Amino acid sequence: MQTIISFLRDIDANNDRTWFNQNKSRYQAAQSRFNDIVDELILAISQFDPTVSNLTAKDCTYRIYRDTRFSKDKSPYKTHMGAYICPGGKKSGYSGYYFHVGTGLGSGYPHAHMLASGDYMCEPDVLKTLREDICYGEGDFHDIVTRQVAPEFKLDVENSLQRVPAGFPSDSPYSQYLRLRNYCLFCEPDNRFMLSPDVVARTAELFHTTLPFLQYINRAITYCKEEKMMNGK
Repeated sequence: MQTIISFLRDIDANNDRTWFNQNKSRYQAAQSRFNDIVDELILAISQFDPTVSNLTAKDCTYRIYRDTRFSKDKSPYKTHMGAYICPGGKKSGYSGYYFHVGTGLGSGYPHAHMLASGDYMCEPDVLKTLREDICYGEGDFHDIVTRQVAPEFKLDVENSLQRVPAGFPSDSPYSQYLRLRNYCLFCEPDNRFMLSPDVVARTAELFHTTLPFLQYINRAITYCKEEKMMNGK
């Protein structure tokens, strides 16, 4: 892991094509090591979530090159490495487990290390279905979030709605969940966690606690996918 973090810190300080080309062998070594860790993590997660057992790192990882077309920041390279482990791979549309190695310098995306579970950009129909499930689920979602998920994880409440969306009771005991736009859990482990020799096992252990959360979201995603297929969309 140190190989990965050291490279990311250096590219953060030297984010240009000349430096990258001169250090491409370092990038390749860091990416290879990251892919190995992701493959190990997939295997570990598969022990409790067989829906990802057929994946490889290639199905879950991303290119280091940034898409700068619509960004004011024209830095050509990402300063983190991430993998999204979910049924069908990162482009399937299902929620999953996100493993993110940053520079470890500072907090927040992209510099902080991150573990996340859920769906960061829910489709409108999935959002509506999730809110209906939560509103009329007699507290099952609340129980998952407060009793089953490891305390290291927090709900992503950024960009939550100011009010309960139309069509749902404003006095619902679960209004804080109905106002969410992102149904996602996250935590930011420190460098000591990431550099520990058992980082894969510890990460999988934390992800295991989020399995009911993911199953809850993927149930809504599956329902919406099936509805679209039935309606020919």
